[in-house]
Amino acid sequence: MNVSLASTLDAGQQRRRDVTTISTIGIAHGSSHFFHMLLPPLFPAFIQAFGLSYSELGLLVTTFFVISGAGQALSGFVVDRIGARPVLFAAMASFFLASVAAGLAQGFGGLMLAAALAGCGNAPFHPADFTILNKRVSQPRLGHAFSVHGISGNLGWALAPVFSIGIAEATGNWRLAYLGTALVALAVLALLFWQRDAIDDRQGSWGHAKPAAGAPQEHPMAFLKLPSVWLCFSFFFWSTAALSAIQSFASPALHQIYGLPLTLTAYVVTGYMLAGAAGMVCGGFLVARAEKLERTIALALALAAGLLLLTASGWLPGGLAATIAALAGFGTGLAGPSRDMLIKRAAPPGATGRVYGTVYSGLDIGFAIAAPVFGAILDHGLPRGVFAGSALALLLGIGSAGLVGLGVARRRVAAAA
Repeated sequence: MNVSLASTLDAGQQRRRDVTTISTIGIAHGSSHFFHMLLPPLFPAFIQAFGLSYSELGLLVTTFFVISGAGQALSGFVVDRIGARPVLFAAMASFFLASVAAGLAQGFGGLMLAAALAGCGNAPFHPADFTILNKRVSQPRLGHAFSVHGISGNLGWALAPVFSIGIAEATGNWRLAYLGTALVALAVLALLFWQRDAIDDRQGSWGHAKPAAGAPQEHPMAFLKLPSVWLCFSFFFWSTAALSAIQSFASPALHQIYGLPLTLTAYVVTGYMLAGAAGMVCGGFLVARAEKLERTIALALALAAGLLLLTASGWLPGGLAATIAALAGFGTGLAGPSRDMLIKRAAPPGATGRVYGTVYSGLDIGFAIAAPVFGAILDHGLPRGVFAGSALALLLGIGSAGLVGLGVARRRVAAAA
């Protein structure tokens, strides 16, 4: 049904409907990021139990994100064809199975199976989430919807280490942590089913999500010809290569550079994600006021890169270095809502799932390639390279975002001519 929601709901009803959709998708998205971290928080336990190297652990991350990246690009087409809601249900079921596989793993092969199942579950989230948000949330609250979406992801990343490490340390058995994650997957699946009407993207569409009346129908693959799509892809690749290094290896790198205990550095990732969430709150207000989104992105990522380079220097006291590394997350979070809005501006109408699926697959490929690279850097005794390499990747991301903004501006000029 393609009915304008604005014509059938009063302002109060629209607000309540928007809030319900935004919050439900936020929780679902937070769970997907939670399961990004299904394995990394317990890497030390896997080293002790199975004798794995950091390079091998990096391959687990690669497996997750290669499958997620390929699946994300494909799932965009599935979402556009059958709708986002049933795809989300299947994704949460995959996370449940991944938790079971991790808890029963007897070696590297079992962990690879868990990584693969989790990657399948993660694949459809961004095309499904953004399709629902663009179709069901009104334009005045869309920027805040993107902000909440990003914040929930960071909170999912932040919660995962605390949750998994906490259960493992409290029980003395890392396998019981995966019983806990299995229950998380079932709980979120139950929530999605309960709020299934709020995430039904077939029920109407806001004007900003529809092609213009009378517009010619393009081939489903036509969006792949747009340079802006591939520039957005490259931006995600570079920015998430940096994130991959922090998520997977910031803890052992800080331990090696500054001699901090692993029990402390393990929570730097949580601090980084919480700082990122705070940045996204601020970014949600900036995105509504900034015309040149690429400028906001550049300043925010430059701030994060500077803090990471300072951490890499080795000049700071250990505790301050850990704090500075965590605070770098504020810069990447600040850029998040502007990033998502920039992608929306670059996307042609009616191709939401396909564009977001393709662009966000750059996130998965960035994670997949960066994880073994930074793992090898650590194996070769170069822990400062984790932070310096992350900073370099963020600076390359600034260049990609600038080119996207230039392309969007040219399209607007050409459309107005």
